[in-house]
Amino acid sequence: MNGRLCIAIHDVAPATWPQCARLLAVLDASGSPPLTLLVVPDYHHRGRIDADPAFRRAIDARIARGDEVALHGYFHLDDAPPPRTPAQWLRRRVLTANEGEFAALARENAATRLQAGMELFDRLGWNARGFIAPAWLLGRGARAALRATPLRYTGTHGFLETIADGRRHAAPAISASARSAWRRWSSRCWLAAAPALAANAPLLRLALHPADARHDDLVDAWRRLVRALLARRSALTKSAALDLA
Repeated sequence: MNGRLCIAIHDVAPATWPQCARLLAVLDASGSPPLTLLVVPDYHHRGRIDADPAFRRAIDARIARGDEVALHGYFHLDDAPPPRTPAQWLRRRVLTANEGEFAALARENAATRLQAGMELFDRLGWNARGFIAPAWLLGRGARAALRATPLRYTGTHGFLETIADGRRHAAPAISASARSAWRRWSSRCWLAAAPALAANAPLLRLALHPADARHDDLVDAWRRLVRALLARRSALTKSAALDLA
């Protein structure tokens, strides 16, 4: 095997579960690798995870088979004060479609949401060791709040990071965009080229999103990529990958 591979499904919640289930079926049929499920406590205010028994049982079953859960924001919506510069507006309103929840939160607000999410996971018996900010946008206030938690790791688009010491491990993330036809076309090209372009990366991450599951062409592109990479790389959860770093 040449390198390691972390596969994550983002935006896992009751509201997105039908799409997540389709992606899980594709991954299970492609070698059943261990996965990291990025769970949102109340995705877009559309229903808390503890209010859906079927969802809870499904996640319990995934954990029992060897997957891990990580906290992925709380609402997955950017409701912080509006952007002040064109660059901030581009990043928070255009490129990430208003979903970078922790991009501009004050430390106190970020701490409140982190604590609420961790307490909710604890009540469900889910041992989350990591936090990944929606859209990988972790602002200064949120980062300071995160350092005061017992969580072990976080991540950006290019790195996994241990929170206690700030140590960063190169781990480029490959994702797709389903927001328009031209984005899906470019994503299919990117997914097809990814094995060659990332061949020398010791640790590579795949980031699948529920929106991908609504388009057969993207699902097929992900299936081909996952199978190609699993033939060359050892699959691990993010926690397991950091244990070996």
